Amino acid sequence: MSEELASISVVAEDHMKKAISHLETELVKIRAGKANPQMLDGISVDYYGSPMPINQVANISVMDARTLSIQPWEKNMLQPIERAIIAANIGINPQNDGVLIRLFLPPLTEERRKELVKRCQGEGEQSKVAVRNIRRDAIEHVKRLQKNGLSEDAAKDAEAGIQELTDRFIATVEKHLAAKEKEIMSI
Repeated sequence: MSEELASISVVAEDHMKKAISHLETELVKIRAGKANPQMLDGISVDYYGSPMPINQVANISVMDARTLSIQPWEKNMLQPIERAIIAANIGINPQNDGVLIRLFLPPLTEERRKELVKRCQGEGEQSKVAVRNIRRDAIEHVKRLQKNGLSEDAAKDAEAGIQELTDRFIATVEKHLAAKEKEIMSI
């Protein structure tokens, strides 16, 4: 039985780590006024009839703190990349000069910063809900084991361990949110 309890805890921790890594991925996509090539992750370009991520059809680089440059490997991909960026509605208009595409990130207004912080808080709340759902599933699993003969003390200890794990991961979510909010609100 103790191996099963350890297994439940390990699986719950693994799932919680995945929830945190998803949060980190989503927070990177929220721009904080600085140019970051990962802002374009998730944008697909029509490449000869099949959708491809931008970073697989072009070189994306940071020119300065507020400018990204996208240089396609094939010159005829300029228009599809430009259309894909416009369609993605990331709030940036691409500038096509016939050789490469430049993305100039406008400075963020106070209102826009607050909107971005709210969006971050929403992502953080989704992560917290995911962590709590993982906790609920793990505790239900422990209760099923208790019905099948696990002692009440062992079940309570396992539930306490799962709760401690949950508290630790929720604190991690809060830490990520605080760091991102500080990054967004700093001018």
